[in-house]
Amino acid sequence: MVDPVRSRERMVREQIEARGIRDKAVLDAIRTLPRHLFVEEALAYKAYSDCPLPIGEGQTISQPYIVALMSELLEVKPEMKILEIGTGSGYQAAVLAQMGAEVFTVERIKKLFFSARKRFMDMRMFSVKLKLDDGTMGWPEEAPFDRIIVTAGGPEVPEPLVGQLADNGRMVIPVGGTKRTQELILVEKINGEVKMTNKGGVAFVDLVGSHGW
Repeated sequence: MVDPVRSRERMVREQIEARGIRDKAVLDAIRTLPRHLFVEEALAYKAYSDCPLPIGEGQTISQPYIVALMSELLEVKPEMKILEIGTGSGYQAAVLAQMGAEVFTVERIKKLFFSARKRFMDMRMFSVKLKLDDGTMGWPEEAPFDRIIVTAGGPEVPEPLVGQLADNGRMVIPVGGTKRTQELILVEKINGEVKMTNKGGVAFVDLVGSHGW
């Protein structure tokens, strides 16, 4: 395999900074994390490529730029409490944890849940808490959350997630009926009022759960 440190630096420079990502905490986290450990060994040589990669069970690890974009939109500060819906390989949660956040991540697929849990234990990332459950219902017993990030797309923003977002909180979620029509939505809750801003087209796997799907 090519040198992962050089590959990460090239990935950050050519795929992320070149597209306008400027948040130093995001850039530092992605430079630090060994992304190749979050994909299947047979695909490790592609870990720093400018594309999503399959992780099994019909799921993917997102393109590096999308991980960076969503992380930057959250405006993460150390010690923030973040809910992630869709653990997948665990890479997005690891980026947020590397930025100093306490991450609560929910995965509905058992195989991915146990794989990610082992990965976090092996990497000693104790600030990440995992739950095997229906992500569309959030994690009510741990609410409210300063930030929420959803890494799968559905036709609307789930109301339970809006309800679990703290005041002055931010949520980033892909919304749309199909991969071809999804938009990345920034949800802001300000003094109890909810504002939604379209941040452009994206393509994610489907968000599956009991809340309207």
